Amino acid sequence: MSRPRLANAAARRLFLARHLLSDPPQGPAKGVALLKLIHDLGFVQLDSINTVARAHDLILFARRPRYRPAALKRLYENGRALFEHWTHDAAVIPMEFYPQWHLRRTRDAAKLLGRWKDWQRHDFEAQMQSVLAQVRAEGGVTSSDVGRDEPRSSGGWWQWHPSKTALEYLWRSGALAVTGREGFRKRYDLTERVVPAALRDPTNAPDIGQTIDWCCDQALARLGFATAGELAAFWAHISPAEARGWCAAEQAAGRLEEIDIEAADGSHRNRLLWAQPNGEILHYDKRHLFRMAGEHKHYTAGEKQAVFKLNGWHVRPLICYDLRFPVWSRDPHDTDLLLYTANWPAARRNAWNRLLPARAIENLCYVAAVNRVGEDGNGYPYSGDSQVLDYLGDPLLEAGDAEGLFRTTLRAAHLAKFRSKFPAYHDGDAFELKL
Repeated sequence: MSRPRLANAAARRLFLARHLLSDPPQGPAKGVALLKLIHDLGFVQLDSINTVARAHDLILFARRPRYRPAALKRLYENGRALFEHWTHDAAVIPMEFYPQWHLRRTRDAAKLLGRWKDWQRHDFEAQMQSVLAQVRAEGGVTSSDVGRDEPRSSGGWWQWHPSKTALEYLWRSGALAVTGREGFRKRYDLTERVVPAALRDPTNAPDIGQTIDWCCDQALARLGFATAGELAAFWAHISPAEARGWCAAEQAAGRLEEIDIEAADGSHRNRLLWAQPNGEILHYDKRHLFRMAGEHKHYTAGEKQAVFKLNGWHVRPLICYDLRFPVWSRDPHDTDLLLYTANWPAARRNAWNRLLPARAIENLCYVAAVNRVGEDGNGYPYSGDSQVLDYLGDPLLEAGDAEGLFRTTLRAAHLAKFRSKFPAYHDGDAFELKL
């Protein structure tokens, strides 16, 4: 039985309506009215980038032209009608939602301790009690007020000294709350001084099942339609697997329906999205559809290769099954990095691990390949094997079956030197792709 299809025009209207962009931009934009706007959006991400204005101010201004940044500051810092925490990034959120962040704070407490030790390469945990004591005694501290005897790094925005890391951890795990910003620097205080007792009482916190239900239901109400992954990503509290479980249960209960969304040209695409630093969204549509799973029956194949330019680098995106087709991966664009994203199953991991070095070697370029781990909804296992290879096919990074954020360095000068020394591309065969 075929699924119902939502026409593209109807999907666009629904999307705009749920994002509060279909009505004329007018109305009051402070106090209760501004709080309702943020409530209906769910949250507003706080952004340090300031070109015309900060992104969060533009989001609110686009919907209420009478909005002024001072109104948000009053609502957040004076009225305490909002609290700041994490969705996919730092955001201001209606204070009434605070109990729904209990699961996020609990999971952050467990997850970030080891991750941040590895990331920052210092023992910030040793500073937590002294930082807490200072906040308790002084209240309202910023990162410059703590750890005054600790060396400050000149390595960039995310290079934190130990006491700054302790502040961030105590905030993310719930012992501290952010009470406002000085410039764009957070000001921290004890949560008990900021959040009403009833909202922070752990006995009033929802359990995991209730949190999953709230996250998915409220995300869908604000999106109109979504994949399970998009539901999970909206608040970024729960896993895609938890969102899939919720969708399956809601479908079984008859409260949710699975549909197809028609693309602008009437087609459906397996599409990779790429966000440029200036906010421009580019895309690549998967060329080779995996017929063994029937992908070719539901999607339209991409018609062209894509090259994304970033800080002088030429990045070519490819998706999963594309890896098996060397002609499509062949470089006519002076590619510096081939970027593969995949759902490549463990049963065929040998092909994955052999083809990736071949693509690096034959194209004289770096390769970064990101593959999923765990099991999918059908119980198929995935081994991960995410990796970064140099132009010789040698590994710079191997993630194995781990899930996480990994970093390595690609060196343009080394690549250019090797290509100059070994210019095999001059002897490549000329050919024309016919699609």
